[in-house]
Amino acid sequence: MSRSEPHEVHRRELAPGYTVPRIISGGWQLSQGHRRTVVDPDAAVQEMQQLADAGLTAFDCGDIYVGVEALLGNLLQASADVQVHTKFVPDRDDLPRIDRKHVERIIDRSLRRLGVERLDLVQFAWWDYEVPRYVETAVWLDEQRRAGKIRLLGATNFDVPHLAEIVEAGVPLVAHQVQYSLLDRRPERGMVRFCRERGIHLLAYGTLGGGFLSERYLDRLDPEPPLAHRSLVKYRLMVDEFGGWDRFQDLLGTLARIASRHGVGIANVAVRWTLERIGVAAAIVGAFDAGHLDDNLRVFQFELDEEDLQRLEPFENAGPDGDVYTAERVAGGRHAAIMKDNLNREASD
Repeated sequence: MSRSEPHEVHRRELAPGYTVPRIISGGWQLSQGHRRTVVDPDAAVQEMQQLADAGLTAFDCGDIYVGVEALLGNLLQASADVQVHTKFVPDRDDLPRIDRKHVERIIDRSLRRLGVERLDLVQFAWWDYEVPRYVETAVWLDEQRRAGKIRLLGATNFDVPHLAEIVEAGVPLVAHQVQYSLLDRRPERGMVRFCRERGIHLLAYGTLGGGFLSERYLDRLDPEPPLAHRSLVKYRLMVDEFGGWDRFQDLLGTLARIASRHGVGIANVAVRWTLERIGVAAAIVGAFDAGHLDDNLRVFQFELDEEDLQRLEPFENAGPDGDVYTAERVAGGRHAAIMKDNLNREASD
């Protein structure tokens, strides 16, 4: 077991001159309508400032995360040493008629909300491959980059064949945000290799399974609905894909034993496992609560060894089948049913 300084935040280069901390704070949970409680914007900015002061300078959001870009804009006004990664997620209903002007309008809106002249990283998502305009749209996004409005381009939730089309069109992607955790190893079925060969870094979300990968659920009964927020609904479905609540308890018990060896928590082990996967530049952890700051930083104080990995081998083949985000695209499926795919209009201002 090797250890580093207690508060040393490791960073990874995404592109020449641009590095990110290996833990990026995710903003989905701050989105209006995501949770049952209302976020206090002033308190949220204070919490985010504490994270940035500790070295966790990067924050992930999206144009469809209602209210979050504006919230991060308030943080940017208070702190120059902050990186904000947003997304371009056109509404499903708009896909057939997207044009260059539509792309420019949404990018300009993100610039205005964040109060900046250039976006650090824009990650492109597309709901329906049956609407064949994703390559053109990615090219239009690249035009915005070349115009100076975007520093770097990424993608999110594409499978290998469709991501390859965008890359082959000459769009310079530096990152791809995908769900990747002990509960979901779909990136290992081709995406890791594809991105590694093309110099695209993986940004992993879902590393804590919405909070399920923690002591809170160890030796507990399966929680009854309604769950507190949409993340728990989403990742409870992933527990089913993993093999059900009993097998999930086996995984938590194994993680607890590994955590005890290293003097850390289950969540630390889960994040550390993802960070040690090939091609992963950073893990997106959906927590703006600075009360967990010291605990989150413990992920940089240890590494998993061969004994730890051997203990996790029985769970290698668990989780959803298929390529990245394929289960979520099945029309009428359980995963697709919880997705909100026309949020850009709701998020309009």
